[in-house]
Amino acid sequence: MATDDLRLRDASAVLDKAAGENFPVAPFFLPRAWRDDLMAVYGVVRLIDDIGDSDLAPEAAHARYLGLDPAHADDPPRLLDAVEADLGRLFDGGEPGHPLVRALRPTADRTAVTIDPFLGLIAANRQDQHVTRYETFDDLVAYCALSANPIGRLVLAITGTTTPERLRLSDAVCTALQIVEHIQDVAEDLRRDRIYLPIEDMLRFHVSEADLAAPTAGASVRALVAYETERARCLLNEGTPLVGSVHGRLKLLLAGFVAGGRAAAQAIAAAGYDVLPGPPKPTKPRLLREAGAVLRGEG
Repeated sequence: MATDDLRLRDASAVLDKAAGENFPVAPFFLPRAWRDDLMAVYGVVRLIDDIGDSDLAPEAAHARYLGLDPAHADDPPRLLDAVEADLGRLFDGGEPGHPLVRALRPTADRTAVTIDPFLGLIAANRQDQHVTRYETFDDLVAYCALSANPIGRLVLAITGTTTPERLRLSDAVCTALQIVEHIQDVAEDLRRDRIYLPIEDMLRFHVSEADLAAPTAGASVRALVAYETERARCLLNEGTPLVGSVHGRLKLLLAGFVAGGRAAAQAIAAAGYDVLPGPPKPTKPRLLREAGAVLRGEG
C-alpha cells in the first residue's frame, strides 16, 4: 500500500471515532467551513486522547509520522512530546509530519485557533500517565481545565465569538460535561486504574474502591454519585447563559452541548444513580426535549 494511502487509513481510523462521541462533532446544520474546522480540530484532539489512553491501532504508523522510531509506538509520554513538537511546527509556519496535524493547517490559517488549547489537552494526557486519583473536587476541576475546557475554547475560536465572559461560561459548561462523563464511566475508568470521584467525597460517603468494583452500586455509592451529579448540574446551569449570548446556528450547537449534559445527568438519575453496570445513556427524545428547553431559556 502506498505511503499516502497508509496515512489516509491511519488518519481515518482516528476520525471515524467521531461517530461514537456523546455529541455530534460537526452537525450538518453548521456552515461547511465550521464543519471542516471542527473535524480538523477533532482529529488532533482525538489523536492526543488516544495516545494518552493507549488506544491507537497497534499496526498504525503514528510514531513514524511524528518522527519517532516505531519502537516508541507504545510510549505515550514520548508520543505526546512528539505531537507537541509537531503542533509547534504547524503554528510556527513549518511542515508537520502527522497527517492529522497537517490537516489543521487551513483552520490555523483562517481562524483564531492557537496552539494553547492543544497544549492544555496534551498536559491533561501527560497527567493521566501518573495521576490516577484526585483528592478534592477543586483538584478535579483543575484537571478539567486542561482536559475539557480547551474544547469549548476551540469552538469559540473557530466561530470567531471569543469574549472573556463567554470563555468563563464555556469553561463551566465543559467542566460540567467532563464531570458527567466521568460519573457515567466510573466502571470503565476503574478498569484503567483511574478514579475521578474525589477521594475526600468517597471518604465522606464511606465509599471504598472495592465498592466501585461491584457489579451494581450500593446505597453509599448511589449517594456519592447523586452528590457529584448535582455538582455537575450546578456547573452546567452556571454556564448555560453562554447559549443565550450567541445567535443562529452556533446557538443550536451550544444548546446541543448543554442539553446533552442535562440529558446525561437525567439518565444517571433515572438509573437510580447506579452507574456501575455501565454508563446510563439518554434517549434521543430526552435530548430533543432538553435542547428545546435550553433554547427557550428554561431551567
